[in-house]
Amino acid sequence: MMLHIPEVLSREQVAEMRRRLDASDWIDGRATVGEQGAKVKQNRQLPEQSPLGLELGQIVLQALAANPLFFSAALPLRTIPPLFNCYAGGEHYGAHVDGSMRRIPGSGEWVRTDVSSTLFLSDPDEYDGGELIVTDAYGEHEVKLPAGDLIVYPATSIHRVEPVTRGARVCSFFWTQSMVRDDHRRSLLLELDQNIQSLRARIGDCPELVGLTGHYHNLLRQWSEA
Repeated sequence: MMLHIPEVLSREQVAEMRRRLDASDWIDGRATVGEQGAKVKQNRQLPEQSPLGLELGQIVLQALAANPLFFSAALPLRTIPPLFNCYAGGEHYGAHVDGSMRRIPGSGEWVRTDVSSTLFLSDPDEYDGGELIVTDAYGEHEVKLPAGDLIVYPATSIHRVEPVTRGARVCSFFWTQSMVRDDHRRSLLLELDQNIQSLRARIGDCPELVGLTGHYHNLLRQWSEA
Protein backbone atom coordinates (compact mmCIF):
# COMPACT_ATOMS: atom_id res chain seq x y z
CA MET A 1 0.00 0.00 0.00
CA MET A 2 1.21 3.46 -0.93
CA LEU A 3 -0.74 6.45 0.33
CA HIS A 4 -0.35 10.18 -0.30
CA ILE A 5 -1.44 12.22 2.75
CA PRO A 6 -1.71 15.93 1.89
CA GLU A 7 -0.99 18.89 4.15
CA VAL A 8 0.45 17.09 7.15
CA LEU A 9 2.29 20.34 7.85
CA SER A 10 0.99 23.82 7.08
CA ARG A 11 2.81 26.14 4.70
CA GLU A 12 3.86 28.23 7.70
CA GLN A 13 5.30 25.22 9.50
CA VAL A 14 7.21 24.17 6.38
CA ALA A 15 8.61 27.67 5.86
CA GLU A 16 9.85 27.87 9.45
CA MET A 17 11.40 24.41 9.29
CA ARG A 18 13.16 25.25 6.05
CA ARG A 19 14.47 28.53 7.45
CA ARG A 20 16.12 26.66 10.29
CA LEU A 21 17.22 23.61 8.30
CA ASP A 22 18.79 25.70 5.54
CA ALA A 23 21.02 27.33 8.15
CA SER A 24 21.99 24.05 9.83
CA ASP A 25 25.13 21.91 9.57
CA TRP A 26 24.54 18.67 7.70
CA ILE A 27 26.62 15.50 8.04
CA ASP A 28 27.26 12.59 5.69
CA GLY A 29 24.01 10.64 5.35
CA ARG A 30 25.83 7.32 5.44
CA ALA A 31 26.16 7.68 9.21
CA THR A 32 22.75 6.06 9.78
CA VAL A 33 22.76 3.14 7.34
CA GLY A 34 24.26 -0.32 7.22
CA GLU A 35 26.89 -1.70 4.89
CA GLN A 36 24.56 -2.25 1.94
CA GLY A 37 22.97 1.19 2.15
CA ALA A 38 26.30 2.97 2.55
CA LYS A 39 27.39 1.69 -0.87
CA VAL A 40 24.56 3.46 -2.69
CA LYS A 41 23.74 6.44 -0.46
CA GLN A 42 25.04 9.94 -1.18
CA ASN A 43 23.25 12.71 0.68
CA ARG A 44 23.42 14.79 3.85
CA GLN A 45 21.32 14.74 7.00
CA LEU A 46 21.09 16.10 10.51
CA PRO A 47 22.76 13.96 13.18
CA GLU A 48 20.33 11.64 14.96
CA GLN A 49 20.81 13.44 18.27
CA SER A 50 20.83 16.94 16.79
CA PRO A 51 18.88 19.29 19.11
CA LEU A 52 17.34 20.95 16.05
CA GLY A 53 16.36 17.61 14.56
CA LEU A 54 14.80 16.43 17.81
CA GLU A 55 12.84 19.68 18.14
CA LEU A 56 11.55 19.62 14.57
CA GLY A 57 10.87 15.91 14.84
CA GLN A 58 8.50 16.55 17.73
CA ILE A 59 6.56 18.99 15.53
CA VAL A 60 6.24 16.28 12.89
CA LEU A 61 5.10 13.70 15.46
CA GLN A 62 2.50 16.11 16.85
CA ALA A 63 1.17 16.72 13.34
CA LEU A 64 0.95 12.96 12.72
CA ALA A 65 -0.89 12.41 15.99
CA ALA A 66 -3.53 14.89 14.82
CA ASN A 67 -3.88 13.30 11.37
CA PRO A 68 -6.61 10.60 11.27
CA LEU A 69 -5.59 9.38 7.81
CA PHE A 70 -2.04 8.61 8.95
CA PHE A 71 -3.42 6.69 11.93
CA SER A 72 -5.79 4.69 9.72
CA ALA A 73 -3.05 3.86 7.22
CA ALA A 74 -0.15 3.09 9.57
CA LEU A 75 -1.99 2.00 12.74
CA PRO A 76 1.11 3.19 14.61
CA LEU A 77 2.39 1.44 17.70
CA ARG A 78 5.83 3.10 17.83
CA THR A 79 7.45 5.64 15.54
CA ILE A 80 11.17 6.32 15.25
CA PRO A 81 11.93 10.02 15.92
CA PRO A 82 11.90 11.69 12.48
CA LEU A 83 15.19 12.41 10.73
CA PHE A 84 15.93 15.13 8.17
CA ASN A 85 17.96 14.94 4.97
CA CYS A 86 19.03 17.02 2.00
CA TYR A 87 19.97 16.11 -1.57
CA ALA A 88 21.69 18.56 -3.95
CA GLY A 89 24.45 18.67 -6.57
CA GLY A 90 23.77 15.21 -7.98
CA GLU A 91 23.30 13.50 -4.61
CA HIS A 92 21.12 10.41 -4.70
CA TYR A 93 20.26 7.16 -2.93
CA GLY A 94 20.42 3.97 -5.00
CA ALA A 95 18.04 1.04 -4.81
CA HIS A 96 17.82 -0.39 -1.29
CA VAL A 97 15.51 -1.89 1.31
CA ASP A 98 15.20 -0.27 4.73
CA GLY A 99 16.58 -2.26 7.66
CA SER A 100 13.98 -4.38 9.38
CA MET A 101 14.81 -3.14 12.90
CA ARG A 102 16.05 0.21 14.19
CA ARG A 103 17.07 1.25 17.67
CA ILE A 104 15.55 4.44 19.05
CA PRO A 105 18.53 6.77 19.58
CA GLY A 106 19.53 7.15 23.21
CA SER A 107 17.61 4.08 24.35
CA GLY A 108 17.83 0.31 24.19
CA GLU A 109 14.41 0.05 22.56
CA TRP A 110 14.13 -1.59 19.15
CA VAL A 111 11.39 -0.78 16.65
CA ARG A 112 10.33 -3.02 13.77
CA THR A 113 10.10 -0.96 10.59
CA ASP A 114 6.77 -1.90 9.02
CA VAL A 115 5.94 1.45 7.42
CA SER A 116 8.29 3.99 5.80
CA SER A 117 7.28 7.64 5.49
CA THR A 118 8.78 10.61 3.65
CA LEU A 119 7.55 14.11 4.45
CA PHE A 120 8.48 16.58 1.71
CA LEU A 121 9.80 19.98 2.81
CA SER A 122 10.69 21.24 -0.69
CA ASP A 123 8.15 22.00 -3.41
CA PRO A 124 8.61 20.17 -6.73
CA ASP A 125 9.55 23.36 -8.59
CA GLU A 126 12.45 24.01 -6.20
CA TYR A 127 14.56 21.17 -7.60
CA ASP A 128 15.04 18.88 -10.59
CA GLY A 129 15.30 15.12 -10.13
CA GLY A 130 15.01 13.76 -6.60
CA GLU A 131 11.99 11.57 -7.32
CA LEU A 132 11.32 8.82 -4.79
CA ILE A 133 10.90 5.63 -6.81
CA VAL A 134 9.13 2.77 -5.01
CA THR A 135 9.03 -0.67 -6.62
CA ASP A 136 6.35 -3.24 -5.90
CA ALA A 137 4.55 -6.07 -7.70
CA TYR A 138 2.80 -3.54 -9.96
CA GLY A 139 5.98 -1.82 -11.15
CA GLU A 140 7.73 1.44 -10.27
CA HIS A 141 5.91 4.37 -8.69
CA GLU A 142 7.39 7.89 -8.90
CA VAL A 143 6.72 10.25 -6.00
CA LYS A 144 7.43 13.99 -5.86
CA LEU A 145 4.98 15.81 -3.61
CA PRO A 146 4.26 19.40 -2.52
CA ALA A 147 6.00 20.62 0.61
CA GLY A 148 4.07 19.53 3.69
CA ASP A 149 2.71 16.36 2.06
CA LEU A 150 3.57 12.82 3.17
CA ILE A 151 4.00 9.54 1.32
CA VAL A 152 3.50 6.31 3.29
CA TYR A 153 4.64 2.96 1.87
CA PRO A 154 5.69 -0.50 3.07
CA ALA A 155 9.22 -0.59 4.46
CA THR A 156 9.64 -3.93 2.69
CA SER A 157 9.65 -2.11 -0.69
CA ILE A 158 12.78 -1.63 -2.77
CA HIS A 159 13.10 2.11 -3.35
CA ARG A 160 15.56 4.79 -4.42
CA VAL A 161 15.95 8.57 -4.73
CA GLU A 162 16.95 9.86 -8.15
CA PRO A 163 19.89 12.33 -8.43
CA VAL A 164 19.03 15.96 -7.69
CA THR A 165 20.46 18.01 -10.56
CA ARG A 166 19.17 21.48 -9.58
CA GLY A 167 18.23 23.03 -6.27
CA ALA A 168 17.81 21.07 -3.05
CA ARG A 169 15.41 18.35 -1.97
CA VAL A 170 14.81 18.58 1.79
CA CYS A 171 12.66 15.99 3.55
CA SER A 172 11.90 14.38 6.87
CA PHE A 173 11.81 10.59 6.97
CA PHE A 174 10.93 8.03 9.60
CA TRP A 175 9.68 4.51 10.25
CA THR A 176 6.69 3.16 12.14
CA GLN A 177 6.04 -0.15 13.80
CA SER A 178 2.39 -0.88 13.13
CA MET A 179 -0.09 -2.61 15.40
CA VAL A 180 -0.76 -4.77 12.31
CA ARG A 181 2.46 -6.20 10.91
CA ASP A 182 1.08 -7.41 7.55
CA ASP A 183 0.78 -4.77 4.82
CA HIS A 184 -2.13 -6.50 3.07
CA ARG A 185 -4.15 -6.59 6.29
CA ARG A 186 -3.37 -2.92 6.94
CA SER A 187 -4.61 -2.13 3.43
CA LEU A 188 -7.86 -4.01 4.01
CA LEU A 189 -8.44 -2.20 7.30
CA LEU A 190 -7.73 1.18 5.71
CA GLU A 191 -10.16 0.52 2.87
CA LEU A 192 -12.84 -0.66 5.28
CA ASP A 193 -12.32 2.35 7.55
CA GLN A 194 -12.47 4.83 4.65
CA ASN A 195 -15.70 3.30 3.37
CA ILE A 196 -17.23 3.44 6.85
CA GLN A 197 -16.28 7.11 7.20
CA SER A 198 -17.64 7.94 3.74
CA LEU A 199 -20.97 6.22 4.42
CA ARG A 200 -21.27 7.87 7.83
CA ALA A 201 -20.77 11.30 6.25
CA ARG A 202 -23.45 10.57 3.61
CA ILE A 203 -26.18 8.84 5.59
CA GLY A 204 -25.25 9.07 9.25
CA ASP A 205 -25.18 6.16 11.66
CA CYS A 206 -27.48 3.23 11.01
CA PRO A 207 -27.56 -0.41 12.16
CA GLU A 208 -25.58 -1.53 9.10
CA LEU A 209 -22.82 1.00 9.77
CA VAL A 210 -22.65 -0.06 13.39
CA GLY A 211 -22.22 -3.62 12.15
CA LEU A 212 -19.45 -2.65 9.71
CA THR A 213 -17.71 -0.70 12.46
CA GLY A 214 -17.89 -3.78 14.64
CA HIS A 215 -16.31 -5.86 11.87
CA TYR A 216 -13.48 -3.32 11.58
CA HIS A 217 -12.70 -3.42 15.28
CA ASN A 218 -13.02 -7.19 15.50
CA LEU A 219 -10.52 -7.60 12.63
CA LEU A 220 -8.18 -5.11 14.27
CA ARG A 221 -8.54 -6.97 17.56
CA GLN A 222 -7.72 -10.26 15.84
CA TRP A 223 -4.75 -8.99 13.79
CA SER A 224 -3.13 -6.45 16.10
CA GLU A 225 0.01 -7.14 18.12
CA ALA A 226 -0.44 -4.26 20.54
